[in-house]
Amino acid sequence: MNSLKEDNYVDKAEDVIKKLKERKNQKGKPIPLVSISKLRNLLAMTADIYNEVSMSRDGEISEDCRKKIEYLRIRFVYEAGRDNEGVRPFVEEADILNILKEIGSSKDNFILFNRYMESLVAFHRYYGGKDS
Repeated sequence: MNSLKEDNYVDKAEDVIKKLKERKNQKGKPIPLVSISKLRNLLAMTADIYNEVSMSRDGEISEDCRKKIEYLRIRFVYEAGRDNEGVRPFVEEADILNILKEIGSSKDNFILFNRYMESLVAFHRYYGGKDS
């Protein structure tokens, strides 16, 4: 994958959460981060696919898993459309949709994406993300 690499996904995740944490509304008040429950729901969908992908014996993702990844992309779009203040900025800043497109049929790329999602959740919690 072009944007995520084994040696940068943790720093990239931290940068995303820091940037989102710094956002302010027109009155200068902080804009809350995406809720941890929404973030965990997105991670859970990713984890379900990860469980299937990790069982694969070769480096290729099955056709069935590729379809699930495409559906996952749609779910991210849907959730972003429902929540313009929380999920949408998260999806855009984290470049989730482009990263999902880059996975292709590579098992390693999906595993890296899953680690990135886990890192985003961890930094979200570390930097004070709460449930709403």
